Amino acid sequence: MKILVCMKQVPQKDAPLKLNEAGTWIREDVQYEVNEPDAYALEEALRQKEKHTGEVVALTAGPARAQQVLREALAKGADRAIHLEDDKFAGLDAYNTARAIGAAIKDEKFDLIFTGLQSDDYGYAQTGVILAQILGWPHATIIMHIEKNADGIRVKRELEAGFFQYVDMPLPAVLTIQSGINKLRYATLIGIKQAKNKPMRKVAMAEVESAVGANLQKIERLYVPQKTKNTEVLEGPPAEVAKKLVEKFKNELRVI
Repeated sequence: MKILVCMKQVPQKDAPLKLNEAGTWIREDVQYEVNEPDAYALEEALRQKEKHTGEVVALTAGPARAQQVLREALAKGADRAIHLEDDKFAGLDAYNTARAIGAAIKDEKFDLIFTGLQSDDYGYAQTGVILAQILGWPHATIIMHIEKNADGIRVKRELEAGFFQYVDMPLPAVLTIQSGINKLRYATLIGIKQAKNKPMRKVAMAEVESAVGANLQKIERLYVPQKTKNTEVLEGPPAEVAKKLVEKFKNELRVI
């Protein structure tokens, strides 16, 4: 099978975050890492390749620093990579990111496209399903297991309250992968060395710009909640204090 894995570089979970001057996003001077659900998507793609043979292609969209995500994917076993490289890609919403990816892979013939369930920064959980719609492919989300069969694939989806759903799907298809579907592997020393010689195709914004339009989603302002403290001591006999407390719960806080 030929599998594309869409990956994203996101700020580290424990990185100290500071807003930019416009207050619309964080500053660039933070540490970055692979988006966690995407790491599980890559691992599942590699496992499917090991079972059924084929090719795994890693793709990311973002500035030059995002190439590190692809280097890690190649070191773990991906065969080649595609980098939509431009600072402008980082500012696209999910719809335009999906359109850019669709334009970049229009000449490829993939059997499956994996994305992580959602990104750890924006958390929209939209790019995968929008890409499926653009390509006209069937899709399924929150995938916990994939089994290839004669007619296509059978997937296990995680639902609410501990329930699961099994779905039979034809190929090609797009799947968004849930974290925890498998156990992540580490890149070996040999894999890291081999990654340097694996092909990486770079796609400039100019090559896919015709597919990209104005963002449909926009962050107007981010802010850090202000810490406030207002302590009031109720004095008097216990019965009177209890009565005052009930009145405050009822009339001021409106919790009863």
